[in-house]
Amino acid sequence: MFLSKLFSKKKKSVQTSPVKTTFNIAKEHLSVRKGELGEYKISIQLSQLSKEYRVLNDILLPYPKAKSGYSQIDHVVLSPYGIFVIETKNFQGTIYGSPQYKQWLVNGKFKFMNPFVQNYGHIACIKKLVGPKLKDVFISIVSFTKRCTFKTDLSYRKIQSSELIIYDVELTETIKRKEAVIKLKNPMPLMSKDEIEECYSLIAQANIIEEKIRKLHIDTLKSKD
Repeated sequence: MFLSKLFSKKKKSVQTSPVKTTFNIAKEHLSVRKGELGEYKISIQLSQLSKEYRVLNDILLPYPKAKSGYSQIDHVVLSPYGIFVIETKNFQGTIYGSPQYKQWLVNGKFKFMNPFVQNYGHIACIKKLVGPKLKDVFISIVSFTKRCTFKTDLSYRKIQSSELIIYDVELTETIKRKEAVIKLKNPMPLMSKDEIEECYSLIAQANIIEEKIRKLHIDTLKSKD
């Protein structure tokens, strides 16, 4: 009886779950922080574009087709020669992926959603908001840090593509290069100044800034992972 009580007390004294919980929370906060820093770096780059561009950062729009009911878009650049929708990724390692796969890999192990499928949803959301007139002016860009190496479909690195994988430091240069390619086929701007301003206003006005809704969106995505 005495031995039974002794071992029972020892067993109760061993508590590992709070340590694991604290570690997981710290790891999650670090991941979020890295993502925010990556988006901030992109925002700084985009702020240096000339006045003919309009830039929106960290946009949350209603989108019933999404799992959470919302679409969170890292960056949108409105240009006379297209609407650039930019998804940022802050991974480290080798990125494996191609158009036919819904899941991509980091270092052959960690799975994440094909970012172009993700961005397709973002673009569909914006198209619904701005109307069908501008449906053919979108360019999908996925930006990774220089800590990555690409083992992806080669077409993603060709400037002629409407889906581009780039390093974050290449962003503004890529936008300029892509515009130059578009200009060769379309000497006249695809969007007038008024159309750019109208699109900017529509997106900005629809943007949800309430923290409770934004948190709910993130929590919903986490619960479905």
